[in-house]
Amino acid sequence: MNMFHDKPWIFGLLVILLLIVLPVWVFVGGSPPAKDRPWDGVPRRAAHVDHSELMEGPFSSGQDVTRACLECHEEAGEQVIHTAHFKWQSDSVMIPGRDQPVATGKKNTINNFCIGIQGNWNSCTACHAGYGWVDDEYDFSNTNNVDCLACHDRSGTYRKGKAGLPAEGVDLLAVSQSVGVPGRENCGSCHFRGGGGNAVKHGDLDESLYYPTDDVDVHMGRFDFLCVDCHQTENHIMGGRSISVSVDNENQIACTDCHAADLHLDERINAHTATVACQTCHIPEVAVRQATKTHWDWSTAGDDLVEEDPHHYLKIKGTFLYQKNLVPEYRWYNGLANRYLLGDAIVEHGSTPMNKPRGHVRDPEARIWPFKIHRAKQPYDVVNNYLLQPVTAGEGGYWEGFDWDPALRLGAEITGMAYSGEYGFAMTEMFWPQTHMVAPKERALQCRACHSENGRMDWEALGYDGDPIRQGGPARRRVSGNDGASAP
Repeated sequence: MNMFHDKPWIFGLLVILLLIVLPVWVFVGGSPPAKDRPWDGVPRRAAHVDHSELMEGPFSSGQDVTRACLECHEEAGEQVIHTAHFKWQSDSVMIPGRDQPVATGKKNTINNFCIGIQGNWNSCTACHAGYGWVDDEYDFSNTNNVDCLACHDRSGTYRKGKAGLPAEGVDLLAVSQSVGVPGRENCGSCHFRGGGGNAVKHGDLDESLYYPTDDVDVHMGRFDFLCVDCHQTENHIMGGRSISVSVDNENQIACTDCHAADLHLDERINAHTATVACQTCHIPEVAVRQATKTHWDWSTAGDDLVEEDPHHYLKIKGTFLYQKNLVPEYRWYNGLANRYLLGDAIVEHGSTPMNKPRGHVRDPEARIWPFKIHRAKQPYDVVNNYLLQPVTAGEGGYWEGFDWDPALRLGAEITGMAYSGEYGFAMTEMFWPQTHMVAPKERALQCRACHSENGRMDWEALGYDGDPIRQGGPARRRVSGNDGASAP
């Protein structure tokens, strides 16, 4: 007896199930996901070498410690003096829109936080991986000026002061005997506190990462990563680039150094990786424990009548805005950025981008990335129409007399720029790619976070006609006539 003949509804049910299950199997389960073996990409940390019997002292200066280090680590000094951490400047490279190669770095570029180090060396170089940088005559070729302790102290007691010299009271012998693989404290003492204090600059880097829980950063919290596990090092050259100062993409690091690009069980998610950075979904918020600075207005500095508060107003710096649990802004980014250099004209009506990320909807190398965008108001020359580098700290600086004119005049002299004597304050913006504070996968963004009426993506600003899930599907319909010269 044929049960399909007696009970035709069973046959119909099977057909319906087949129509549902087969496409799902083909789309989702037709091919097994790539096996993700992230630990294959994480280096085995060097075994600790006890230096307590190797460093004998006494040491009267940081340079004395370095000389002792170089007796055994003979090549280290020569390696370090050629790194960006020591030079604070890159090798010269050609970049679009420039006639000559340019070399950029903290040494010579301008930003929209403390503005620049030229003329402010004593204060700014407290975070330099060297000793004694007090002016533009600093000897970058002297290997004894390398500060080994800044990166290798494991005592937790080492502190740097003005010009990068060891702070008063540091026990150099005890510190030198503690040295080992760089920990988060070594990197964070400068990178968590860039821009004049904790959590100021990056958004995704602050002192909560010293001992984070896994909901702050899953790599550091759940798996106890050190910075050097991702920012791997060869001959003292650290992996990674920051578009705050760099204009090339050499020696960059990526999530796919450890993770497979198509590791998701759902192929619909894997299909996103051609256009969406891993960070966009896996870093839904930054500044999750400590608020980060989002606005800085230098034009209001110098007012004795405003009550001081480090998160709102300081007489020496002006007015600030901070934000906690910051939702990033999104831009196309191919790993490169344009860079405002001293002497470049500012945008006359609007905000001047200091390091606008390169990339656009048509760029096959670009992905949609999360950014913290820091917006500021800073001094510029009204006649010459370019930003000015003031001297703030020290003799003749703004903090001495709270008079912008002599501070700007002195800064122009040091940087070799013409100063008309007429200044104003211009709006600027600076882009910080967000790549730390990776959330546990359970907290990654879901579809509706972007593909909904009130989603976090501004699709038209990104170059689409609208939400691509409705305006062209996986082919990603392009906006006609968009030549994509730069990121929208």
